[in-house]
Amino acid sequence: MVPHLTTSLTGPLRELERLILDKRPDIEHWFRNEFIDHQAPFYSSVDLRNSGFKLAPVDLNLFPGGFNNLNPDFMVLCIHAAMSAVQKLCPDTRRFMLVPENHTRNLNYLQNVVVLKRILEAAGLTVRIGSLIPDLKEPLELTSAGGDKLLLEPIQRKGNRVMLDGFDPCAVLVNNDLSSGIPPILSGIEQHVLPPLVAGWSTRRKSHHFHCYDRVAESFAKLIGIDPWFVNPVFSQCGKVNFSEKEGEDCLATNVEFVLNEVKEKYAQHGITEAPFAIVKADAGTYGMGIMTVKSPDDVRNLNRKTRNKMAVIKEGQPVHEVIIQEGVYTFENVDGGVAEPVIYMMDQYVVGGFYRVHTERGIDENLNSPGAAYKPLAFETDCQSPDCDGAPGSPPNRFYTYGVVARLAMLAAALEVEELVARAESLEVKAANA
Repeated sequence: MVPHLTTSLTGPLRELERLILDKRPDIEHWFRNEFIDHQAPFYSSVDLRNSGFKLAPVDLNLFPGGFNNLNPDFMVLCIHAAMSAVQKLCPDTRRFMLVPENHTRNLNYLQNVVVLKRILEAAGLTVRIGSLIPDLKEPLELTSAGGDKLLLEPIQRKGNRVMLDGFDPCAVLVNNDLSSGIPPILSGIEQHVLPPLVAGWSTRRKSHHFHCYDRVAESFAKLIGIDPWFVNPVFSQCGKVNFSEKEGEDCLATNVEFVLNEVKEKYAQHGITEAPFAIVKADAGTYGMGIMTVKSPDDVRNLNRKTRNKMAVIKEGQPVHEVIIQEGVYTFENVDGGVAEPVIYMMDQYVVGGFYRVHTERGIDENLNSPGAAYKPLAFETDCQSPDCDGAPGSPPNRFYTYGVVARLAMLAAALEVEELVARAESLEVKAANA
């Protein structure tokens, strides 16, 4: 079921979809070459926004939950992609330790762990679950939303290896975004760790990702002959805020004004009559925390206590001192009477599925990743790699293929981002060793 677009597909987005279909051989050749030079993350998910005149990523998660929301009819895509990822990253691997978030009461997240474990097992791996829950001394059995049993086991450290009781894994797959820092028990181990620990939110920044995405979008735009703005949100960054102490308002207001002015120029250039807006959000973190919509620099001056408290901390109580100010991209997609946005999932360099995040209480210019959101699997009629090039833009195969192309742009940016994070960490280690 494809969502109903409340705007007609007669403007720039229709032209973009047609151009992407026409340029498909060039696009796929370009992606193949890029992923030869840059290793795709083991897995990732991308939040897209489709305004009818623009299709752009607004966030990328390197530790995606939500595999339980994918269409089970296409689980074979996940299995084949997992096989490819394992073959590239650690071909001798037979045993995986899967390290999830410390959620024991979020039954839907636990179902995600169940599905991820099934995917890895179907790819030919033996999988057990190692937990980072503090003070966990004995195995803990939990039941997921689907009624499946999960056994969480305490991780043991022996020298430069981690293991579970009677189980020495070849690799560790982390499904925990490490918001509170790199766990000492995993630091410096000799086993493969996927993704690298430096990709966690204690060191990763969204602004760094979108700097990398700028380069990717520019190259892609040159390839197919478009203004990169059609697939790339304007953004800025402010690292001087303290919402609790009402500090950094001038920095925030200045950057909001910059982003809104840039968007106004683009709207005028392309004949768009909507009102520009911006999203202010924590520069690190997930779960839709620390986010607000603004339409004027005045909106971030003299914030009320409720808004300041909402913006001051993110997951696990981490304080917010750095924010990204991002062009707001409207979503004119609608599912079952609710405002919707597509979330695309990838393993290795392949699109493996996705779902619509739907919210009946949020507007087309608001964050949908918030309490009350529902998830509708994308009923892919194709695998996102088989568009109907003779069909009309906006038809299901072509819409999903276009989603997949833009999501892969964000995933390529993540590959560049992780390369730079790893190189920076290695440089710091060398400096520390020589100090």
